[in-house]
Amino acid sequence: MALLLCLITTINYVDRTAFSFATPTLQAEFGFDKADIGDIGFAFLVAYAIGQLLAGPIVDRFGVKRTYAFGVAAWSLACMAHALGQGVRSFGVARFALGLGEAINFPAAFKSVAEWFPRVERSIAVALVTMGVGLGMILTPPIVGQLIFHLGWQWAFIVPGMLGLLWLVLWQRVYHAPENHPSLGVAERGIILEQRDEAPGAQTPIRELLRLPETWVLMASRFVADGAFYFILVFLPTYLTEARGFELRDLAMWGWLPFLFADIGSFTGGWMSTRLMRRGWSMARARAVPMWLGAGLAIAALPAAYTSSLVLCFALICVTLFAIQFKQASLFSLPADLFPARDVATVWGVFGAAGSIGGALFSSFSGRLAEAAGYLPVFAIVASMHLVSAAIAMLALRQLARRHA
Repeated sequence: MALLLCLITTINYVDRTAFSFATPTLQAEFGFDKADIGDIGFAFLVAYAIGQLLAGPIVDRFGVKRTYAFGVAAWSLACMAHALGQGVRSFGVARFALGLGEAINFPAAFKSVAEWFPRVERSIAVALVTMGVGLGMILTPPIVGQLIFHLGWQWAFIVPGMLGLLWLVLWQRVYHAPENHPSLGVAERGIILEQRDEAPGAQTPIRELLRLPETWVLMASRFVADGAFYFILVFLPTYLTEARGFELRDLAMWGWLPFLFADIGSFTGGWMSTRLMRRGWSMARARAVPMWLGAGLAIAALPAAYTSSLVLCFALICVTLFAIQFKQASLFSLPADLFPARDVATVWGVFGAAGSIGGALFSSFSGRLAEAAGYLPVFAIVASMHLVSAAIAMLALRQLARRHA
């Protein structure tokens, strides 16, 4: 189940990042500046925030299988619609539609994790799902580069959109909830259902969840964290071409490498948390240690902008993405740690929406700041954001420690 969710998350991020890696080509054709790129990114993230607020309760009400199918179909068609773009407005509309559709992915994925995996295995399952983020961004540079070079930039959106529709056929045939999975043995089904974090009662309304302090702590931590990640996601190809002299063939050859490190960080962060719990550490402590290690390593973003060495800059960007995803493996486990499975998608929706709003605001702000003052002050802010996020998340971990004391 985790590998199936990893696959669609990979496709999700190929669809999402195709625009970023096509940006240098689109800049040459349409004359986009950094502010335009930031605004187009803003359109995606605002829609993504709205979509997650809507998606969470819908997934909790109608279930993972049906809502995932609808979301994948919607975002795949929206990705393909980018091929019709002619300027800032049309690309903004396409990005907005893509954001609404893609918002279904993580609420549905992490509800599935909450349903399928007990606490001790959850962080490694989350890590496998979030590895799709890095895998998608690893695959995007060579796929987009080759499609643009051989077929034109339009195909950089058409082909990734088609991949989602192909996955949808597999999903409809393979996925079932553990209660009625035809290939699941009786003993294994019993273990999954017995160890599921579930409480009796109906789904909690979102207004009730928003009255809980732990919901707001998770939202605040994610609001701060996502801006750093989305800055790198949106602006890395532009930064490498404008400030470091990369060309399209360089992006196709090397642009995937930072995201390989992101995947390694995601997996090792999840593995470390699971390993610590199996050695007897409390859940709260096993989440906190990887979170702080990752937040501390993310400071590497600052010397990446200072150094005059292209090789050292690129290496430090790799370290930064490793660190961010190492930390996020623990942060992304907290909604399922703190809330019963029936409410996880709704909580993840508001959790993800807060991150998307933070990312949208920082995307627009960072584009204007880079246009006015260069990239150095933006990288300085990025270097500190995950330390602030980790400090906020400690409030949620204290609540988790009290529950499992």
